[in-house]
Amino acid sequence: MTQARKLGDELFVIVARDSNVTHKPKPIVPEEQRLEMVNALGMVDKALLGSEKDMFEPLKEIKPDVIALGYDQRFDSELLEKELTKRGIPANVVRIPLSKECPLCSTGAIIKEVLKRYG
Repeated sequence: MTQARKLGDELFVIVARDSNVTHKPKPIVPEEQRLEMVNALGMVDKALLGSEKDMFEPLKEIKPDVIALGYDQRFDSELLEKELTKRGIPANVVRIPLSKECPLCSTGAIIKEVLKRYG
């Protein structure tokens, strides 16, 4: 059983909008293509693009019981849970630990390798 299925019955994934990625270089793969790739994953029930204005907007529609953050997402889980409650979204926030360490598991590592080989 996957980690996602241990957390709930359905898995919704919110894909970051290109315009909202400000803490690192912009994604190379456009948001629509990332959305399509995530939607193609068998474990994902539905993927949707995040809101460009309010990150809580899609959560109001989904009404999740649990919000799973990736190991590298920059959120304080407790502060996020308090803000969710304040906005009428009483979801538990959990952090998914790093599950696999490999040399090419991140876009940044792939870019570095391509530049090293062909740059």
